[in-house]
Amino acid sequence: MAHLFNRNVLLGVSGGIAAYKSAEVVRQLQEQGATVRVIMTHGAQEFITPLTLQALSGHPVHTQLLDEQAEQGMGHIELARWADLLLIAPATADLIARLAAGRADDLLTTVSLATPAPVLLAPAMNQQMWRDQATAANIETLQRRDLHFIGPAAGEQACGDIGPGRMEQPPAIAAAAAALFHTGALAGKKVVITAGPTRELLDPVRYISNHSSGKMGYALAQAAIDAGAVTTLVSGPVSLDPPAHAKCHRVESAQEMLDSCLDLVADCDIFIACAAVADYRPAQIEGQKIKKGAEEISLQLVKNPDIVNAVAAGESAPFTVGFAAETQNVLGYARDKMQRKGLNMIIANDVSDHGIGFNSNENEVTVLWETGEQALSRAGKPAIARQIMGLIAKATKN
Repeated sequence: MAHLFNRNVLLGVSGGIAAYKSAEVVRQLQEQGATVRVIMTHGAQEFITPLTLQALSGHPVHTQLLDEQAEQGMGHIELARWADLLLIAPATADLIARLAAGRADDLLTTVSLATPAPVLLAPAMNQQMWRDQATAANIETLQRRDLHFIGPAAGEQACGDIGPGRMEQPPAIAAAAAALFHTGALAGKKVVITAGPTRELLDPVRYISNHSSGKMGYALAQAAIDAGAVTTLVSGPVSLDPPAHAKCHRVESAQEMLDSCLDLVADCDIFIACAAVADYRPAQIEGQKIKKGAEEISLQLVKNPDIVNAVAAGESAPFTVGFAAETQNVLGYARDKMQRKGLNMIIANDVSDHGIGFNSNENEVTVLWETGEQALSRAGKPAIARQIMGLIAKATKN
């Protein structure tokens, strides 16, 4: 069953009488597991107060395009990146027309243009407005741009008319929102994903590691599950809970991760090496804690096994995807790595940018394959993961 666990849903409320249902939409989204924030247009505030939706969502309601409280004063960009889904309910005829025209004259329309997240609209208007040719043309325009719609329903309207144009009921809207994350693009495929750091022991209390949080790998696992894949996560030590429905193998060292991966890839279709594996490990692990004494000590390191290379070089290798976390010449190093290791695809990102590096909630990457590349603009890691999974699904489509 579809759900919205750990999803960030941005609810846009435009100015129609159906705005009174938006309070229940918030509730339904939360019951599906979503975190909800709300944008209200000026007209929406004439029908329902921001305080009502703030109390229900647990977050301040956003109404102004330029927000002095937002980081750098650009609240629309922050909200656009935060969202895994932009849901507009109700979506009035005027709001639909402004979206079709590409307007950005208030917070809601600006966020609609700025977000990489999918957009779902629940229309609500008078039945004659819904039937009008201009509205039909606007709907067709937005559908060509891959915006999604739920409803409207037919029945008695607030004005007394009877016909199509009523906003769908909140449970149906929440179900449609959840269904957007379950694409079926990888239905029947088996996917193995590595995530997080590895730890290489020095002694019983110390180790060599890195700053990887595992957020990108875990987001990829959720995206794979949503795409219908049987998903296995091989995770280094992180503080995250694995996605529901993912099989999770916990490991510590690079060697443990390699052993686990080699056991799994014999029966998988796609392998994604997202983990930040330590390149080197201590040549010797001390049996007791190293005591402080000399002013200087020397540490001998030996190279760790190359997991993604070992998988790609195996017999009947799966479709193999690597990551290249670089600080300079990002695309050049990434394409060289892809070719040297015989990868089908590689995701390059600049970890020198602290806004998208280790431990951040956002990412900005370029996906490269043999015949092309595609840049994915900065967004939340779940949104980036869904775009990556879409490219992988397209590349592996039979």
